[in-house]
Formats: sequence, C-alpha cells, structure tokens
Amino acid sequence: MIRIVLASFFLSLLGMAVAAAAENDTRLYEMRVYWAAPGKLDALHARFRDHTTKLFEKHGMTNVGYFVPVGDNPERKLVYFLAYPDRKARDASWAAFVNDPEWKAAHAASEKDGKLVEKATETFLNATDYSPALDTKPGKASRVFELRTYTATANNLPHLDARFRDHTVKLFGKHGMTNLIYWHRAEGQPHADRMLAYLLGHDSVDAAKASFDSFRQDPDWVTARKASEEKAGGSLTEAKDGVLSEFLVPTDYSTWK
Repeated sequence: MIRIVLASFFLSLLGMAVAAAAENDTRLYEMRVYWAAPGKLDALHARFRDHTTKLFEKHGMTNVGYFVPVGDNPERKLVYFLAYPDRKARDASWAAFVNDPEWKAAHAASEKDGKLVEKATETFLNATDYSPALDTKPGKASRVFELRTYTATANNLPHLDARFRDHTVKLFGKHGMTNLIYWHRAEGQPHADRMLAYLLGHDSVDAAKASFDSFRQDPDWVTARKASEEKAGGSLTEAKDGVLSEFLVPTDYSTWK
C-alpha cells in the first residue's frame, strides 16, 4: 500500500513537472521598430490596420502587440512584437508574406506618393524561465506599457536573472506593477549574453514613477540588491545606459491593450 501511495505521489510530481515544462514559452519573439518617413505615420498605421496585421496572421505569424511612444512621438516611431514557433518558421512566414500578391498590391498602393518607412530594426527574443505566461487580453483602458532594457555588466546576466527570478518580479507586483513578459536576446543576436528586456504594465506614467519610488525604498529590495552585488563583485548593470526605459501606448489596431 505504501509503495502504491509513493508511486502515485511521484507520478503526480512528474506530471506536474511535465505540465510546467509544457507551459514554458519556447517561441521566438521579434521586436520590430519602424521610423516612419515625415508625414507618413498615419499612412503606415492605416496599412497595418487594413492589411499588414491580417496578412501576418494569414502567414502564420502571431500579432502580439503594436505600440507608439507616449506623448508627441517626434521620431514617428512604431514598435511592435510578433511571435513564431521558431526561427525557421519565422523565415518561412516572412518569405510567404513578402511574396503574397495581396501584400504587394497593398504595399504599392500605400507608397504611390513615397515610402512610408524611413528606417527599421529587428531584434529576436526568447522568454526567460521566470517570465509570466503571455496574456494579451486587454487591461485597464488607461494602461501604459513600459519597455525596459538592461545591459548587464560582463558575465553578470545570470546574476541579474537570479535577482529578478528570486526577488524583483515579486517586488514589482507588490508595488502595483504588472509583470507582462521578460526576454533575453536570442542566440546569435548582438550582446545576447548581456541583454534583458521586459514589459511592465502601469495605470499611468505617474503611477509607474510612484511605484518605482516605493520599490526602490523597499527594505526587501535594498537587501536583495546589496546581496546580489556583493556576490557578483559590483553592479549588475552597466553604469552608462545600463537601464533604459520607454513608455508606450497601444495603437487602436493592437490586440494587446
């Protein structure tokens, strides 16, 4: 009887481990940033709204979210995220997309008076093991997103991850921030061994500032930071541009709000 109970217990543990592993997000994410040509941002939004997002889905890409910076957006930026099963699937989807006659027609019609995009960048990302499961259901109507990008000091990305995994993520939640997703740069990307990027949700920019003020003064954070830096032999992030923050709001055609 004891053996049966023990066997059942260990099978239960195994099942839980398998279930947890199945929930790990192994997808490839892509962050794309576009800078629209002068006077063309509205036309770029219209092309995404009316054509591009639908064609992305048609060709197996997952539209995660589309955002613009909070405020006036003088750089005419559009920031968006896509997801794919893996890099091979990503490349196949893009090849099919750019050769789709419907895309070619929409692209040509939208650019009859000039190009819509002046510059574009792409960054490939993988979710960290401590990232929450991605939930793109709309949040509060006034919610703003904060994209934070960290550059770890040499050899200290594992220490930075440990601090987030064991302390930071929980303390963010304690101080009213919503943990949305945490990424590393995918293998082969520049500085993949040093970069951490993540998205937080806040009620507003002012609420974000208040949350971070209380977070930084939290004795649990002060203790965790001190211990992690003593273990690593110094700061876990670069002194210059080691922590960057940008507040974003979703476009009207973004599924994630």
